[in-house]
Amino acid sequence: MTVKLEHMMGKGSLVGDTAVLDKTEFPWVAELEKNWATIRRELEEVLPVSGQLPTMQYISKTQRKIIKTDGWKTYFFRAYGLRADENCNRCPETARLVDAIPNCEVAFFSILAPGSHISAHRGVYKGLVRSHLALVVPEPSENVRMAVGDEMIYWREGECVVFDDTYRHEVWNDTDGVRVVLLIDVHRPLPPGLRRLNETILKIARYMPFVTEPVKQHRAWEKEFYGSKD
Repeated sequence: MTVKLEHMMGKGSLVGDTAVLDKTEFPWVAELEKNWATIRRELEEVLPVSGQLPTMQYISKTQRKIIKTDGWKTYFFRAYGLRADENCNRCPETARLVDAIPNCEVAFFSILAPGSHISAHRGVYKGLVRSHLALVVPEPSENVRMAVGDEMIYWREGECVVFDDTYRHEVWNDTDGVRVVLLIDVHRPLPPGLRRLNETILKIARYMPFVTEPVKQHRAWEKEFYGSKD
């Protein structure tokens, strides 16, 4: 996106333009945190098959630049108009909570293997903001962390952090355990004119290759994985 558009989205943002945002500005966050134990129980049904889940690089080839191993696994609920129905059926309460989030574009379990590192990168569009609900944080917790701009995030199980992924961010899991968050992307709160522009841009994005190709990849994985379960 152009620098001018990014500046407009940041200047017009109703939740500020800082790297880490105030989670109380997003009413749905409290509902996620209230139900985090339920989400984690459903996650625990998924983790035994995590070896068969798609890597982020499989879903989106552009992610190969930021992680060099197969240590970043995904379990999608939705992405830019795709609803992963089989995954949702497997985790019905999580799916229900995700479906209730206004203007949710992306939602998935982000599963990071021991010793994994996601190198510094930035998101491409300021019209979205991102949340992580921490579900599994291995010990020592200070060794699993995320830098966002000049801030350092240390996840705490059951708590959300909301941030702007257009700030450069980097993730480390320097432990022997798996780290899991529920990653959510929602529309940035904006005044009416910019909100309508943002909605239009995000609708158009659903037809662009950087979205259609990952959706196609996920559909292929679904067919192979769930087809083999029949």
